[in-house]
Amino acid sequence: MHKLASFGRTDRSRNPATRPARHGIHPALFYAMFTLLLGGNGLLGTAFLLSPDIARLLNHQTEQVVQAYEDRITQLRVEVDRLHSRSYAQTGDINLQLQELAQQQDVLLEQHQLVRVLVDKAGELGIEAAALSEPADTSVPLAYAVAPTASGNPDIDATAAAVSQMMDETQFAMTSIAETAVARTDSIVAELSGLGIVVDLPTAESGMGGPLLAPIGDSDSSLMVDDANAVMEALLRYKAARDSIEGAPVHMPIAGDFRRSSGFGNRTDPFTGGRAFHSGLDFAAASGTSVFSAGRGIVTFVGTSSGYGKMVEVTHDDGLVTRYAHLSGFLSEQGQRVNTGTPIAKVGSTGRSTGPHLHFEVRKGDNAINPKAFLDAGRRLQALI
Repeated sequence: MHKLASFGRTDRSRNPATRPARHGIHPALFYAMFTLLLGGNGLLGTAFLLSPDIARLLNHQTEQVVQAYEDRITQLRVEVDRLHSRSYAQTGDINLQLQELAQQQDVLLEQHQLVRVLVDKAGELGIEAAALSEPADTSVPLAYAVAPTASGNPDIDATAAAVSQMMDETQFAMTSIAETAVARTDSIVAELSGLGIVVDLPTAESGMGGPLLAPIGDSDSSLMVDDANAVMEALLRYKAARDSIEGAPVHMPIAGDFRRSSGFGNRTDPFTGGRAFHSGLDFAAASGTSVFSAGRGIVTFVGTSSGYGKMVEVTHDDGLVTRYAHLSGFLSEQGQRVNTGTPIAKVGSTGRSTGPHLHFEVRKGDNAINPKAFLDAGRRLQALI
């Protein structure tokens, strides 16, 4: 066939401007799909290569889960065997089990209250014990308050766990109290013994006897009572040790704005310029500053003494004597019983003195002892208690 030539007409199929637009895939989308396909194939290949390792990993986790279940089943079997060894378990009756747990709960609640008394007593002495959780409802026996199991029976395991938790809490609280009390008592005794002060601690009444008989009933309660008595004994000994601190001259006899102007021992005498022995500590302070008793005792001297000027002496429980000299006035009288921190005089500059200050001495018999050792021990003891 012959194609007819068209004269005077334009061929639209050959004109780019009039040619229909063709729609294709955007290059960015094409490369993204290609990359995704390539990555998926890579992951698939990697998974295929590592499949043995993944299988071993999953198998290891499964073994752990199975092992945990097997351990639990073993525990349950032991518990079932124990229950079957009891006469009431042979009949499938759990009421006696609950009754036994209820009786244990009553005992533990009494012990819980006893431990709370010990905790409160320890708190009065500055000892913080482990916190005890409060039972949710003490009017309902713990054995009957637990949630039932799927079979509708009370969960005896949960009840036993709650009882065990209470026992652990009370035991831990008592142990922490006793250990802290004993440690602090030993520290106090060591500090005061180093100063030559004997600490009088109470001793437990050890008289006991009777025939040797086999134990009867549940001994857990009696053991708890014995432990509680031991804790109370430790607290009483600690209280006695604390009281001995108040009777010892280990507290600062002055407060406020002061400075130590002279120490204990040989020094250059401020009047002669030669070497001389200084029998105490000097604390420079403004005239009229209050002077306090360094410990509990009785005022045994109020007056004037050669070289000391106006002076007060306090005899303490252990026989030590503290001397406060160069005073401007008295705030106590002879025979007065004073405690640690009781104001007894005022700073002055009487006697052999170059200016207002407190001369503080600690004496045992006719000998002067370095007061610094007592005041240093007092600071350590205050930090301890």
